[in-house]
Amino acid sequence: MTGRLVRCPAKVNVGLRVLGRRPDGFHEIVTLFQAIDLWDELRAEPDVALTLSVEGEAAPSDASNLVLRAARSLLARAGADAARGARLHLVKRIPAGAGLGGGGSDAAGALLLLSRLWGLRTDEGVLAGIAAELGSDVPFFLSGGTALGTGRGERIRPLTPISERALVLGHPPLPLPTPRVYEALQAPLTPADDGVTVSRLFVKLAEGNDFALARNDLEAAAFAMIPALAGFRDALVRSGAEVALLSGSGSTVFGMFRAGTDLTSIAAGLQSAFPGWRVRTSRTIASGVVAG
Repeated sequence: MTGRLVRCPAKVNVGLRVLGRRPDGFHEIVTLFQAIDLWDELRAEPDVALTLSVEGEAAPSDASNLVLRAARSLLARAGADAARGARLHLVKRIPAGAGLGGGGSDAAGALLLLSRLWGLRTDEGVLAGIAAELGSDVPFFLSGGTALGTGRGERIRPLTPISERALVLGHPPLPLPTPRVYEALQAPLTPADDGVTVSRLFVKLAEGNDFALARNDLEAAAFAMIPALAGFRDALVRSGAEVALLSGSGSTVFGMFRAGTDLTSIAAGLQSAFPGWRVRTSRTIASGVVAG
């Protein structure tokens, strides 16, 4: 990782199974993460103070932003001078509350960028530990590509990348806060003893591009809150998607198509059918945070 700019990708979940509630209040899950070609950008310059400015998609620039939380956690763990700072500028293109992991990706980008900018000797294990404390999906973005996530999603096992797929993403004008979706989860959960079995199925999905194995246990709860999500998913299937799912806890629904599929007319038709939504195209990628 070199330079003072990193590009931070979004992700989708090509499957998410909920095994049950943990003593710490989180849920035990098994998920298949996939990085996609939709990027935030984070730039850093040396400074005496630690500040953040944001442009693009709405996001806070105060201490609640995961970028600043990552910076402070990195300094605390490294035992660095508390006065060390940076002037950070974040260009947001990944919408918040969309199940695309923008905040987690930005946090991972901050860890990698600032550890180099400040000359800190932090190995991958230290960064992964800080990332796990910041958020369940933050560790994934340190490696990206295709990966199995277990625990609350923070335990990452990189997998051979799935064959490149084209994507259509649909994001309604309403966000779906993750806690609300989990609170509304009423469907029978995957038994915890089946966690190993589910993990094997998701590995098989990735290795063989067997999208028939894809499923998201959070869809029923999310679709009950925003019924149009189910309509968008069904429209993706009718358009020829190999798989169409809610990403994470939403509110984005995505469809995967074979690489080379001309998605222009598909996306245009969906945009017309779902006014007020943001419909965009993307593709799978085999990386996580990268130098700009």
